[in-house]
Amino acid sequence: MAETDANAAPKETPPPKAPDRVFLVVIDDTAELQVALRYACRRAWNTGGRVALLHVIEEGEVSPFAGVERLMEEESRQAAEQLMQKMATEVQKLSGSMPVLYFREGNRREQVLKLIEEEPSISILVLGAATTSKGPGPLVSALTGKFVGKMRVPVTIVPGNLTDPDIEKIA
Repeated sequence: MAETDANAAPKETPPPKAPDRVFLVVIDDTAELQVALRYACRRAWNTGGRVALLHVIEEGEVSPFAGVERLMEEESRQAAEQLMQKMATEVQKLSGSMPVLYFREGNRREQVLKLIEEEPSISILVLGAATTSKGPGPLVSALTGKFVGKMRVPVTIVPGNLTDPDIEKIA
């Protein structure tokens, strides 16, 4: 494999695209997101697959101030769209193709399970594991614990402390 800049795709041509191999990454504000995203991009590049990104806007509590609540929801949507655009650009650089983008509202775990069930093209869920003493994170814990039986695809858990060279070696 050719040497690469840590933030750029390799100079060689990627393998032909395989439309049935889609790596789903859940976009959130965690530190381990970047590791999961990079891993998914490199796996997609090396296997001719594609990356899909899911952002879930979690529902807030019902507020007696409906106008304020609508404004906050709109601001959340705008922030989510900006974040997804930024992540899509990064995916384009690292995987060689634009990702499929999904936006959902509700409980993150429920929406991940629902999307995987609805979209037969999704073949692998890639999650980053937190490196804190609190554990791997709520989504990793839920989807590898009592909800693992509801999954129809494998889950790849990427340790949040991997470096870019580590990911290049294993992806």
